[in-house]
Amino acid sequence: MMKLWPQTLFGRLVGVLFIGLVLAQGMSAWIHWSERDRVLLRAAGLSPVQRVVDTVHLLDSLDLPERERIAALLSVPPQRVSLSPSPPPSEPGAEPGPHQRMFTAMLVAALGDEHPVQVRLREGLQREPARGLPRHLGPSRSASSPEPHGPRHLLPATVFVTQVRLHDGQWVTFDTAIEREAAGLPARLLASLAVLLLAVLGLSWWAVRWVSRPLRHLALAADALGRNLNQPPLPESGPAEVRQAAQAFNTMQTRLQRFLDDRTQVLAAMSHDLKTPLTRLRLRAELLDDDELRLRFEKDLREMEAMVTEALSALRGLDSPAASQPVDLMALLQSLQADHQEMGREVHLSGQAGAPLSGDPARLRRALGNLVDNAVLYGQRARIRVSDTPQAVTVQVRDEGPGIAPELQERVFDPFYRVEASRNRSTGGTGLGLGLARNIARAAGGDLTLRNHPEGGLEARLVLPR
Repeated sequence: MMKLWPQTLFGRLVGVLFIGLVLAQGMSAWIHWSERDRVLLRAAGLSPVQRVVDTVHLLDSLDLPERERIAALLSVPPQRVSLSPSPPPSEPGAEPGPHQRMFTAMLVAALGDEHPVQVRLREGLQREPARGLPRHLGPSRSASSPEPHGPRHLLPATVFVTQVRLHDGQWVTFDTAIEREAAGLPARLLASLAVLLLAVLGLSWWAVRWVSRPLRHLALAADALGRNLNQPPLPESGPAEVRQAAQAFNTMQTRLQRFLDDRTQVLAAMSHDLKTPLTRLRLRAELLDDDELRLRFEKDLREMEAMVTEALSALRGLDSPAASQPVDLMALLQSLQADHQEMGREVHLSGQAGAPLSGDPARLRRALGNLVDNAVLYGQRARIRVSDTPQAVTVQVRDEGPGIAPELQERVFDPFYRVEASRNRSTGGTGLGLGLARNIARAAGGDLTLRNHPEGGLEARLVLPR
């Protein structure tokens, strides 16, 4: 069931509101149905009860022959009247229901204790009344009289069989049919409930969407912040909680920008200040009489200068905003291949990328260049394979070196970390290339991973989403 539940805040709020409204409307309909059934039955039963009471009082005042004639005249639908000298045999039945008890209570209240009353229920049918007449009234005619307007439909009804004893001991039986109008939910009630449900759901959908839209904007801004720290601040509008979240986000962005600006200024000052002592050390190294010691000093100084220059270049490159534009990835890889082949290195390219990829061409070239450099410097040759899907472009760069132990494949992305068995300072590496390539990939929404290829060598897998 949890898998079917919406994963978004908007979907969950709408789902909770929908379920709550359906349950509330269902309970309201059930209460309305039950109350309407009781009220309609009471209202429909008042007229038959009054007719029974009036008939009993009338028959009580007549002698036997006249009483039979009047009873025959009054025996018309929906109430039949019959006389008997003794009480009809009582039929065993179930416990009296609420309708039967209500009908009996109304009769006893109207007739008093001098007329014993017995009431039981049975199911029956009732003719549909003529047009223009209420349902509980029909034309005053006998059961054998012809229909004046043709046959009418028979409607299901509840028949109250009422037996009342007159003052002389004779019993009169009334078969009173009351149409079951409250047997089901009327169409108007269902339509009103449906309209109310749709209206409240529509309003709830709009309200939830209006409330959750700033959260979506905040999520998009947070995702864009990882790619461009200099993006415009969020508008601080909407409800108080949303304004507070936007203010906190803008404050965080301002602090990050200030921190990076201060860091860049410090690094720029360091790079400027380091040039002077490095130059003095280089001059002093040239004055050494020991050639072997001088060469060692010069090698260490070149390595220090390369590390400082590359680190500062990497930091400045990531701080600058990315320039997004269509990039022909195959042309970029072919250019890298040609550059390495001019230096006598083996670089093989296979696969094909379809449409241009949106990204920063300078950063993509730098990331791919680092991967190819690692492959040809530490693994003899590079094999580049490109695969393209509508979702992403994948570039796999494989070398023929010894590979890297699985437990070290994440550590090589740390700055200045090198696997000494295969990568050492004599090759000229500083340990920043892989980390910089991964940062570029993740800033573009992709990723860079390493694995040891089953056929040998290390494979770098760069995924760039479209």
